[in-house]
Amino acid sequence: MTPPDRFDLDEYVLLLQAAREGGYRFAGFDRSPEPGDLILRHDVDLSLEAALAMAELERAYGAQSTYFLMTESVFYNLASPVGVEAIQRLRDLGHGVGLHAVWPRAELDDRFDAVVAWHNPDPEYMREPLADGTPNVMEERFARHYRSDSNQHWRQGSPRDDLAAGRFEWLQLLTHPEIWFFEGDTMGQTMRRMLEDERETRLGYLRHDRINLD
Repeated sequence: MTPPDRFDLDEYVLLLQAAREGGYRFAGFDRSPEPGDLILRHDVDLSLEAALAMAELERAYGAQSTYFLMTESVFYNLASPVGVEAIQRLRDLGHGVGLHAVWPRAELDDRFDAVVAWHNPDPEYMREPLADGTPNVMEERFARHYRSDSNQHWRQGSPRDDLAAGRFEWLQLLTHPEIWFFEGDTMGQTMRRMLEDERETRLGYLRHDRINLD
């Protein structure tokens, strides 16, 4: 049986392998789901580094997914060289890039595919179609079969066994890359590990900017 609520890249590989065993094909948000579709969605709330690690892993296992990136994040800047390179690398790996928008603003530009996932949505607008017809990932047509790892917890249990057995007609599977990339048995532990690792990354940025750290 699948161990409860395990989150690391090794477990993510097992999810991908289970999807292959269950006969699923990878799909996006450019059409309504069809039987046998697995829509991999990643909301990148905190870490481009984690997103790129997951994207590379998916490429190695023949998986395609959609990464939703924020333009209003306090954790990363898509206009920086790191952000620009991250978007290009995701594209090069064959993945989609959607907008992880903050209500009520959903300002798409040429960096993004025409699809929106709201960040921390409230129930009154979470599932509402956008006025201009841009797909909202939580519309009924996309979210009728849905699993999420929010706060490092599968509310309905890990989907691995059900994927392997082909029990879902189709599925939208939401994961947050930082939960899987940084080590920790709880959300608090994982977030603290992320901050510890980012300290070294940011020290590197300072050195690159010719800041004297002596």
